[in-house]
Amino acid sequence: MAVPLLKDALGWGFVLWLIGYALGIMFFVMLPPGLIGWAIMPIGVALTIWVLVNKVQRSTLDYYLAVGAAWTAIAIVFDYFFIVQAFAPADGYYKLDVYLYYGLTFTLPLAVGWRSAKAGGGRFDRLLRAREH
Repeated sequence: MAVPLLKDALGWGFVLWLIGYALGIMFFVMLPPGLIGWAIMPIGVALTIWVLVNKVQRSTLDYYLAVGAAWTAIAIVFDYFFIVQAFAPADGYYKLDVYLYYGLTFTLPLAVGWRSAKAGGGRFDRLLRAREH
């Protein structure tokens, strides 16, 4: 794994997860547990898009696919150990907001990557043009 991919996939994946985790702990004292994920979601989506647009700058869709897969794996594994196992939420943890969070964690890099590849003339853009002919 190349250094930029390590930084983008593992570094940013961990940083984004840690920010969401810290927000969850802060919101725990202010919100009912069932609303914490929904309160974090818009902040997390905005921050994730900002990172993808400003910090992850590759023009191939497969790069963003790797980033999305790594971020999703980090989210699932760390959530399991640091939320499910550590806190054992009484009403469970895996609900619609968590599944949406995992889905967005995987698809946001793909969406930004598709846009980047198309705009930058990356490999994905060449594949699209080849299919049009």
